[in-house]
Amino acid sequence: MQRFADVTKSLIMQGNIERAVRCLKIAEEIFNTGTSETRNAITNVYLFSVSTFIEVHNCSIRNLFPVALRSEYYKQVNTSGL
Repeated sequence: MQRFADVTKSLIMQGNIERAVRCLKIAEEIFNTGTSETRNAITNVYLFSVSTFIEVHNCSIRNLFPVALRSEYYKQVNTSGL
């Protein structure tokens, strides 16, 4: 999951938002269909890494998160104080 997050962050830094959004959609699909361990990995590793990155770098792509990931993102932001 960390490598997938790194790829997503790299795409964002390169300005390739279309592919980054595709990665987010893939993560959403895995999140929605995966086991509880997979969902935890998406939330605790992938989403945490990507959301921390976009907050630190003031990226304006948070509105491009798919529905379930957006919900998890808001939970993390409100919990962690990012």
